[in-house]
Amino acid sequence: MSTAMTTPVGRMTALARAEVTLLGRSRGTLFAALFVPLLLPFSVREAAKGMDLAEAGLSLGTVVLPASIGFSLLYAVYATLVSVYTARREELVLKRLRTGELKDAEILAGAALPAVATGIAQSLVLTVGCAVLLDVGAPSAPHLAVLGLLLGLVLCASLGAVTASFTRSVESAQVTTLPVVFLSMIFSGMFIPLEMLPDRVASVCELLPLTPAITLLRGGWTGDLSASEALGAVLVALVWTVLGVFAVRRWFRWEPRR
Repeated sequence: MSTAMTTPVGRMTALARAEVTLLGRSRGTLFAALFVPLLLPFSVREAAKGMDLAEAGLSLGTVVLPASIGFSLLYAVYATLVSVYTARREELVLKRLRTGELKDAEILAGAALPAVATGIAQSLVLTVGCAVLLDVGAPSAPHLAVLGLLLGLVLCASLGAVTASFTRSVESAQVTTLPVVFLSMIFSGMFIPLEMLPDRVASVCELLPLTPAITLLRGGWTGDLSASEALGAVLVALVWTVLGVFAVRRWFRWEPRR
């Protein structure tokens, strides 16, 4: 065995390469991960045209771009990982991997790497596309945009593992992912920016898992997110991430559900 394979990074990289091969055999999961996030922004664009964005200090681009990246987080990362973890568990792949040198965290991280890489690549493509088609321009606060993306990736990966814990089959993953997907799309500022909601409703929506990422992404381009608002979004994201990690350690199943 090579020295590279005896390190955590080497083991996770090898697992990620194998996962890419397995993922390529699942056409449904692959289509949802690669193409759905690229199609949904057109729906947001049409919906945003009917909103009074100027009154909220927004533009078409600052609504569509964060939503586009949010779709990538939901479909390319979260929904994909629910299917991946569930499929590998039911195929006894996870059980076999635990008998080797890989630690639990390395197995989950290695399996998540292709989905996370896809999410990052899509986010870059969508950013360039929105910059060209919607004249968004460069982010006013790039550090907030990067932070929002990173927090969104980590959070969606942990939520994917949590949801897989309660998913019996790959087919049922289409149902178990619906609550997170629909709540995030409707109430996390993707289709309807929080700036356009009543204050009380917006305050509740700010506590949803994906809202911090969308808030930071939008603030990265508008540049009008205050330090306290940014800190609040980061704290909410960290709380959800900690809860997600705890839930994975407590309830994640490594063997098929019977």
